[in-house]
Order: sequence, then C-alpha cells, then structure tokens
Amino acid sequence: MRHRVATGKLGRKTAHRIMMFRNLVTSFLDKERIHTTLPKAKALRPIAERMITLGKRETLHARRRALAFIKDPKVVSKLFATLAPRFADRNGGYTRIVRLGWRDGDGAQMAILELLGSEYKGEKAGETKGEKKAKKKAAKSEAGGPSKDAGEKTKEKREKDKSRKESAGA
Repeated sequence: MRHRVATGKLGRKTAHRIMMFRNLVTSFLDKERIHTTLPKAKALRPIAERMITLGKRETLHARRRALAFIKDPKVVSKLFATLAPRFADRNGGYTRIVRLGWRDGDGAQMAILELLGSEYKGEKAGETKGEKKAKKKAAKSEAGGPSKDAGEKTKEKREKDKSRKESAGA
C-alpha cells in the first residue's frame, strides 16, 4: 500500500533522486524554465515552490536552508534578490507545467516547467526563422545604410588580421 507516499521514485535510488532534484532546481531557478519529462516536472514543482517560499521569508535561516539544497550560491542570491520579490504578493502557484508531447526516442511525455512571468519571448506565432532573419536584415539596412554581404566582411577581416600580424612581427 502507498499510504502517505507523496512522490514517485522515478526509477532511481534515494541519493540519486535527491541529487537529480538539487540539480534540476538549481538549473530551473537560474534559467527560469526547464525542459524535462512530465513526471520529473510534476515532482520538481513542489520543491521549486518551496524554495521560492523560503526566498520570500528573507531570514538568515531561510537563506541557509536554501543554500543547503540549491547547489550554486549565485542562484540563491538571485532567488532572494529577484525571484522572491516578484512573487511577494502571491500565495503559492509560482510555476506552470506545459505539456509538449512525446519524445521520439523512448516515447516519454515531455513538458516545460516555467516560472510565471518568464514567458518565452522568442519568435512570434507563425513567424519562421527565415522571416525573422529577413526582418532583422531589413531593419539593419534601413538604420545603417546598405549592408555588406558576407564575402566583403570576410575579406575585410582577413586584411585586418594580416595587418595585425605584420605590425606584431615588426
């Protein structure tokens, strides 16, 4: 019977599982979003939210408890300085799990675990990489006049390198 068993074992022994969660929480709080399997994301969510709640307390004891679990002191300072104040007026529910589909290799269900307020600011919906590149090039040519093509840039670079070598050798 599984009475009072909160999380699954994820196919790992206890020490391995704890270290995996420490690594995942450290990366998650550093990058604010992480791409992982759905069971790992579901198991990681309460741990990450507990760390953010510790950050909201702003006491020495809370900082030491966070340092005991999070592996990077820079991430702990980020937690207390930027992440905790962002969620100061919120009573839990700091994360979101977005299901992505199944991984090709083993069929595992993938998900993104992200902090609220750190939504992806990449490509707009429907805009391909080629269109994005063309827009960027057009904006650059309008701002700085005619742009040089790749051949001219590499030629100039070779000439600069050649002149540096000659000046260094003399």
